[in-house]
Amino acid sequence: MSQHTNNRHRGHGPNQQPEKSGHRALRRCRASLSNHVYLVTSATIGRQCFFADFQAGCAAARCFEDRAMLGDARMLAWVLMPDHAHWLIQLGADDPLSLVVNRLKSASARRANRVLARKGPLWEQAYHDHCLRREEDLRSVARYMIANPVRAGLVQRIVDYPFWNAIWV
Repeated sequence: MSQHTNNRHRGHGPNQQPEKSGHRALRRCRASLSNHVYLVTSATIGRQCFFADFQAGCAAARCFEDRAMLGDARMLAWVLMPDHAHWLIQLGADDPLSLVVNRLKSASARRANRVLARKGPLWEQAYHDHCLRREEDLRSVARYMIANPVRAGLVQRIVDYPFWNAIWV
């Protein structure tokens, strides 16, 4: 998996975390491939469990299927854990992955912060992404990703977990 950072926030302002060593080098020569599918993982700042709060989870989750956030990309599946999120995103022709992820993270942070009565960053700047190869089975990747709450011991059955969705369901 590779890592990306939010290109707009390279400074070290009061609400920004300093960029970790190597993040800029990992971004070099990277390109988003139109119409390809990416598995993206983003963690909260310091792996804090902001989304253990049900209302904060609801606020953030609403962003993940919002057409304005996705642009010309398509959300195939997602799961929101207490301290991170996984998104299975198919890019369109126009918006690069970094723009789609930054919009998802910005909007979900604003909405969750409002519910939590807090300010400041909610997501780590960096995120992991993996461009799926043609031979990889999308449904298998989605099932594995969505089963994360079960593997983490949060629920015994995925149907009992409130923060996930997939187009195949």
